[in-house]
Formats: sequence, C-alpha cells, structure tokens
Amino acid sequence: MITTVLDIISDKQLFHSEDSEDRYLTNSVTWEQYEALLSELEDAPGFRLTYLDGVLEIVSPSRRHETGKTRIGTLLEIFFEETNTEYFPLGSTTFRAQTQRGGTEPDESYCIGTEKEFPDLAIEVIVTSGGINRLQVYNRLNVKEVWFWQDSCFTLYHLREETPADFLETYGYEPVSHSELLPSLDVALLTESMQHPTSLLAAKEFRKRLQETVKGA
Repeated sequence: MITTVLDIISDKQLFHSEDSEDRYLTNSVTWEQYEALLSELEDAPGFRLTYLDGVLEIVSPSRRHETGKTRIGTLLEIFFEETNTEYFPLGSTTFRAQTQRGGTEPDESYCIGTEKEFPDLAIEVIVTSGGINRLQVYNRLNVKEVWFWQDSCFTLYHLREETPADFLETYGYEPVSHSELLPSLDVALLTESMQHPTSLLAAKEFRKRLQETVKGA
C-alpha cells in the first residue's frame, strides 16, 4: 500500500489540479502502515494525511487553500497580540493517538493559555468537500474547538463533553456562533477581513479595529 501511494505521488498521477483539493482515499490501512507513510512523506511537503479506523486520506492542498489558511493565521496572530492572549501556534503538526485510531494535520492549530499535547483549536480550510469527517477525528483527539472556512464563511464547533449524545451527527460538537475559547473575538470582523481582496489592507484594518475595541473596553 505504501509503495503504491508513493508511486502515485511520484508520478503525479493523483495531485494535479491547481485549484482543488485533490484527494486519495484507501481503506484497510493498519496503524503501522499509517506511521510508516508519515515517515516516508517527511521529505515530501505539500500533502496532508488523515487516518480514522483504517481509512487513510491524503490531500494535496490547492493554492487557494494555502492562501486562506495563511491569512487566517496572520489575522489570528494579530488578534492574540492586540488582546494580550497567550497562545502556542502549532500549525499543521501531525496529531495522532493510536489508542483512538485517529490522526490528522489541521491547516492551523493553537493551544490557548498553556501548551498541551493536542491543540485547543483546530482550523480547516475547505475548498472541496468529501473524505473523512474531520469532526470525528478531532473528537478522538479531544480538540475543544474546530473552525471550518468554506465558501467565504466560518462555521464554528465546540466540543460538548458533558452532553455528547445531544450532538451525535456532529460527533459531540455543537455549532456555535462565536468562539468559546476566544470569547472576545468578533467572528463577523474576522470574516470581513478574510473576504477583503487585499491581504495587507485587511490585516491593517483588522488591527486598527481591534485596537479601537481594546481601547474602548
């Protein structure tokens, strides 16, 4: 299986589109095979792997995908600085737990307040849907909050460990309108900044409005 996947990547038979999230799905993959493939791909950046109960997904992010993830990261770092929020950026680190038979690589991820084994916040940029359900994987890793950026909008989910049965369809996550990890974050302002056509002007305006909010608090 590993040789086959590596051959496909090497021959560029699978990942070819400039603006779509090309993906490869295969099942009956052991944890040992997943670990081995992660090791093999260490020197081949540009691929994201997700594993869940023997199913393996490999995604080749598009330029639009990477642009979105980078802008989110830039804006959030401005937010952390201006609000004096302690944070630990973990980026696209591979997070996995063999006992939970799950692993993934978010687009951006952060620990808030203190550094931990797994992030408090994971962010996914979605250009094309399909594949392994990310909420199911993040539930296995006990990630408290997951954000999706898709179709120029944010969708936020917060893990309800105390009442998981109330949210079976979303694997224990409740859709929320604002971040409970970052309660002072104006999601509408963040969305507006993401939609701005110019990254530099978006960052400057975002910082200015944050400073006005902090000053007026």
